[in-house]
Amino acid sequence: MRFLGFFETFVALRFLRGVKRQKGFISLSTMISTAGVALGVMALIVVIGVMTGYTQEMKKKILGINAHILLLKGGGGFTDHEQVAQKVRTVPGVSVVHPFIYTQVMVSGAGGLSGGVLRGIDPAVFAAGGPQGLRLQQGDWRELAADGPGEAAALAIGNELAEKLNLSVGSYLNVISPLGSRTATGRLPSTKSFRVGAIFHTGMYEFDSGLMFLSIPRMQEFLGLGNQVTGLEVQVTDIYASDQVAKAIVTKLGSPFFAKDWQQIHRPLFVALQMQKVVMFIILTLIILVAAFGISSTLFMMVMRKTKDIAILKTMGATNRSVVQIFLLNGSFIGTVGTSLGILSGLTLCQVLKKYQFIKIPKDIYYLDTLPVQIQLMDVFSIILAALIITVIASIYPSWQAARLDPVEAIRYE
Repeated sequence: MRFLGFFETFVALRFLRGVKRQKGFISLSTMISTAGVALGVMALIVVIGVMTGYTQEMKKKILGINAHILLLKGGGGFTDHEQVAQKVRTVPGVSVVHPFIYTQVMVSGAGGLSGGVLRGIDPAVFAAGGPQGLRLQQGDWRELAADGPGEAAALAIGNELAEKLNLSVGSYLNVISPLGSRTATGRLPSTKSFRVGAIFHTGMYEFDSGLMFLSIPRMQEFLGLGNQVTGLEVQVTDIYASDQVAKAIVTKLGSPFFAKDWQQIHRPLFVALQMQKVVMFIILTLIILVAAFGISSTLFMMVMRKTKDIAILKTMGATNRSVVQIFLLNGSFIGTVGTSLGILSGLTLCQVLKKYQFIKIPKDIYYLDTLPVQIQLMDVFSIILAALIITVIASIYPSWQAARLDPVEAIRYE
């Protein structure tokens, strides 16, 4: 059984072109409806691309600095971290294991006072070029691994913190830890002077304005921890299997050890971002829905102005099904052309935004300083499918009305 033939296609295209005596009215309304669909699709492409890019960039920044899995011990830190690390490395899927120390501190410099996080990591990481995901702006990572016991320890700070406190490589700053040392009257904060050995940039304001790195031996000395560390940072070969690897590690080590993978730690953030993406898709689909009303109006006007032509076609033997197909084809044509133009313009605009990054966003609010864009094929396919379905549905009722037209009534007064 045929669905569309040459006859239906030829008539549909003739109807879309309009005629001279109508002064291009139908053609103009067709172009306006097409532009409405194109605008809606373009907006969807750009917004979904930005939302996807923001999510992926956040994930990249977070995983570039933080471990895939944090292994901790109930009751606090532990001293046998080297033996524990050897056991963890035998777990399938584990690629790198390093000890770490984590504490909240206050820092003061020439430019004032600020809070931050001090992280102690293995000196071997500094000797190998520093933590992944950090771009060195000034100094040398090896300074943090090679400082001698007789001089002020070198630490690395973010470029935003350096700007806030008016610091540069070689500058000195005071670090205040609330943990401090125990006395007869309780814990007293520990204060020590450090020099800036490196200044890094991540592109994520939260890290650049409050994150600092120090070698584990110097941090243990500063906090009086002896050989104790906070826990182990574990990198895995497949980041999306990190939850399974974390369970395997805990199973191997047993109580009182427990592990948290990056999906668990940052789950609220990524769930919120995904929810925003879905909501924006639904809201912006309404633009296409509004354009679909324009398509329905165009087809209704076409039916009214082509009443005589439809009657002639039906008297010549055109079936109701053929008339329905003609107007469905008209609506589908508008939807297809509008969707194609919208996809093309949306992808072009996304490439321009991605290449030139001329739109800046408040980095202290959105964490990132530029507008990231990333297009996924599944998102594009979903937008195309949604646009075509809406435009076809909008064409059904006008097509049905055209098929119901009585040819005798239509040409009675002609």
